[in-house]
Amino acid sequence: MSVPIFHVDAFAERPFKGNPAAVCILEQRADDGWMQAVAAEMNLSETAFIVPQEEVFELRWFTPGAEVDLCGHATLASAHVLWQTGRRVTWPIEFDTRSGILTATAVGDRVRLDFPADPMRSADSPPGLSEALGAAPVLLGAGKDYLFAQFESESIVRGLEPDFGRLARIVPIGICVTAASDNPEFDFVSRFFAPAVGIDEDPVTGSAHCLLGPFWGEHLGKEDLVGYQASRRGGVVKVRNVGDRTLLEGRAVTVLRGELLVDPPS
Repeated sequence: MSVPIFHVDAFAERPFKGNPAAVCILEQRADDGWMQAVAAEMNLSETAFIVPQEEVFELRWFTPGAEVDLCGHATLASAHVLWQTGRRVTWPIEFDTRSGILTATAVGDRVRLDFPADPMRSADSPPGLSEALGAAPVLLGAGKDYLFAQFESESIVRGLEPDFGRLARIVPIGICVTAASDNPEFDFVSRFFAPAVGIDEDPVTGSAHCLLGPFWGEHLGKEDLVGYQASRRGGVVKVRNVGDRTLLEGRAVTVLRGELLVDPPS
């Protein structure tokens, strides 16, 4: 039996922008090794695997090299696929994940994700981090999984050319780099590097905005913010800080649908 698979550009205003994710809809839970092999074959920053349950959808995310605890853009892509294919016709959609129950709600033509906030804490700079990034941050911190580095200007963030091999040895999962935006349309810009898990630069990282949102909300004194992830593809993420939750909004576009002809092992 074939497995439906979709290629979706998430946090994208139009096709070929934002962050691409693969979304597989399974009839039942699959072997971890098979899911990891599919993610490696797709070779996108994330592949999402959805298993319908009685009340919720079980959701897991894999990079080409590892399973992760939280992924924003592949969750947005998953909600988009369930809605577009008619597998779910009412909102909110609830996902049972390694980060607890996450919900997705339609807001006009956008999807709003309700994620746990990830407040920044202080952190020591790993030896060689500035050299690996190519510039020295003015502030370094950490969230649950990611390092966080604030730079003096947007131009520095956009101009970074990291040594990814060196960065992979220094940063266990990923690092989010950020600065205030020069463009009045946005409050902040960011980029995200995770070479240790097979992603040199992620185009748009929803989960990193659970760290960016609380930081910039406190720094700028704002509850609602708009971030721009300044990767080659680029993407816009609307952020709202609500207590210990971070609400993320973005659009998604399906660019390909098909079937996996290799079934999960029984």
